Amino acid sequence: MPPSTTRQDLRYQADETPGWGVSFGLGFQYILLNIAGIVITVAIVVRAGGGSETYLTWAAFAALIVCGISTMIQARPLGRIGAGYVLLMGTSGVFIAVSVAALQLGGPALLATLIVASSLFQFLISSRLSLLRRFITPTVAGTVIMLIAVTVMPIGFDLLFVAPEGAAPAAAPLTALTTIAITVVVILRARGALRLWGSVIGAVGGCLVAAGFGTYNMEIVGEALWFGVPAAGWPGFDLSLSAGFWAMLPAFIFVTLVGAIETIGDGMAIQRVSWRERRATDFRAVQGAVAADGVGNLLSGLLATVPNTTYSNSVSIVDITGIAARRVGMCIGLIFIALAFFPKATAVLLAIPDPVVGAYIIVLIAILFVLGVEMVTQEGIDYRKATIIGVSFWIGSGFQSGGIPAEYFGWAGSLLENGMTSGGLTAIVLSVFMELTGPPRRRMQTSLDVEALPKIQDFLGRFASRAGMDAEIGQRLDLAAEETLLILVEQAKDDDAPGERRLRVTARADAGGAELEFLAVTGEGNLEDRLALLGGLSAELPVERDVSLRLLRHLATSVRHQKYHDTDIVTVRVDPVGAKA
Repeated sequence: MPPSTTRQDLRYQADETPGWGVSFGLGFQYILLNIAGIVITVAIVVRAGGGSETYLTWAAFAALIVCGISTMIQARPLGRIGAGYVLLMGTSGVFIAVSVAALQLGGPALLATLIVASSLFQFLISSRLSLLRRFITPTVAGTVIMLIAVTVMPIGFDLLFVAPEGAAPAAAPLTALTTIAITVVVILRARGALRLWGSVIGAVGGCLVAAGFGTYNMEIVGEALWFGVPAAGWPGFDLSLSAGFWAMLPAFIFVTLVGAIETIGDGMAIQRVSWRERRATDFRAVQGAVAADGVGNLLSGLLATVPNTTYSNSVSIVDITGIAARRVGMCIGLIFIALAFFPKATAVLLAIPDPVVGAYIIVLIAILFVLGVEMVTQEGIDYRKATIIGVSFWIGSGFQSGGIPAEYFGWAGSLLENGMTSGGLTAIVLSVFMELTGPPRRRMQTSLDVEALPKIQDFLGRFASRAGMDAEIGQRLDLAAEETLLILVEQAKDDDAPGERRLRVTARADAGGAELEFLAVTGEGNLEDRLALLGGLSAELPVERDVSLRLLRHLATSVRHQKYHDTDIVTVRVDPVGAKA
């Protein structure tokens, strides 16, 4: 692979195992940043919804348990559930509005029932993710990740200047400035193991400054129990399926879709920073991330707490520390579960001053925004993508900032005022519009074997004739289809699935060229990775099995391979010779 696609600063990639000390230490960094937000989100929902303190105690305890279990599943998948990457799971802010409304309408029992019901929708999204590929694209996912920064950054800025009553005016800004300065300096200049502890060093420095001003809250630590389990609080379920349940269910399903889009973006982004050699996105891991998100929401419903989702700062932390090992995810989960039973330890983290938390949020989210930009540009930018990205981003920013008043949108206003929701939906709507108003697609189905080639070439000949293509582009379409078919047949030899393997070929004319899509059930390996590898080994003699890949590389303008569970989708773009990149 070309040197530019290699990460030399990644100390441990996803399949490597650092020592337990490093793993638990890094796990505490994740906890340090996120536990306050996880518990505070639960408190906001319960108190705004009129819940009791007994229920709040239970909901916070259950949230930590669920976050721990679902984070471990993300790191170490159970079958097809889990991404296989370090993706911390935490309570989801996009569920705040609908969760408060459910509590006010029917109490915790109704909330629990709605969460369980809507979580099933996430499993459906995971299993059918390949059907959404034209609408939830890297462009959409990257835009959503950019909008996460727009949504979260104001929170970080607000926290910078929060100080207890009576504190010195300089306490909060100096605490925040110390945290940011130390963190950034360590990240930029430290080498080796020291860089791994940049966030902790920055946080400790900020806490020391806060202690000097007397703003580190030791009372929380002193009052907390060493060990405790809520004796009551679980409300059970509302199985009456009343009119209130049916009235709220569409809103919960809608918000679940928004959460799934965020998880899809995180599942794609984490793969970009977890390997030394840049790899094509494995959509099986993305499916697993969404399924694990569904498990987290299902457990949240069963335990009657606020639903959770992947936390995007996981991507930033991996990028900063250079450690993507799955063992870290397991340690994060174990720490979460342990903290649920040790309130004293949780209190130590919750006592960290708001300016310290805000400063670290700003550093991580700034890095996350750049990763979102990288994702939307990974396949190049044309005027169509630029329009989708630009319009969606600024609509989301407008709603988030209040520049677009949400109250004008009636019942949907409480959802659209979240910039990630409104901007993400705009990107999806524009992508759907592009798909529906584009040139029609021609389709055919056949068996996945070499004998299908004449049938495919006949189909492409009729397609090229209808589209008014000349003989040269028609011949290149035939050759590209032949090489793609041979590659898929070769990969299918490793697939032991019973029954006849089917192939669907779709063709679409666009801008003088054509886009061919081959949907099949095949074996392991990714064509994009193998094509990139060929680019780095061009001086070597061709290997017989790579001849088709080499020919396809010269025939096609671009090749994109999306691997899902039980489904492979290869998209080949063929343009006239003068237009080829």
